[in-house]
Amino acid sequence: MIELHTEPLTAAAFAPYGDVLEASGAADKIINQGLCGRYHDRARLDFGPDGRAGLSIFKAEPRALPYTLDLVERHPDGSQAFIPMSADPFLVIVAEDHNGTPTNIRAFLTETGQGINFLRNTWHGVLTPLAAPGLFAVIDRIGATPNLEEYWLQPQYVVVK
Repeated sequence: MIELHTEPLTAAAFAPYGDVLEASGAADKIINQGLCGRYHDRARLDFGPDGRAGLSIFKAEPRALPYTLDLVERHPDGSQAFIPMSADPFLVIVAEDHNGTPTNIRAFLTETGQGINFLRNTWHGVLTPLAAPGLFAVIDRIGATPNLEEYWLQPQYVVVK
């Protein structure tokens, strides 16, 4: 197995793979009689020409570190956003693409209040909460195509903190 260490999830480090969804810095606009900061248009959502946005709720089994990584996937027809419905961190795994093969795999550990949006065709690990209940709102493409490609990793990786 190849050992892979987690790194903190930051907008700059994650930018090649997608967007970090968080209310950081100054709000773009103050609304609701001055009682709400709006952090506007924070994700590059992409549903392709024949898709539409869908909102689903995912309930995933919690995992633990060290975590065995043996599979990554990607969605060629649209982006996919994960917004946790609890204050618990989760593991985010991404990889670059080299002629259809995932390379340079990275593992990020979220902080409370962070969600993510994977860009279309980005290799990524499966939803990996680190605590129960593992509930996420997921915004992704709904359409006629399967929009899923999986890649089994050999050798496997072990993700550690």
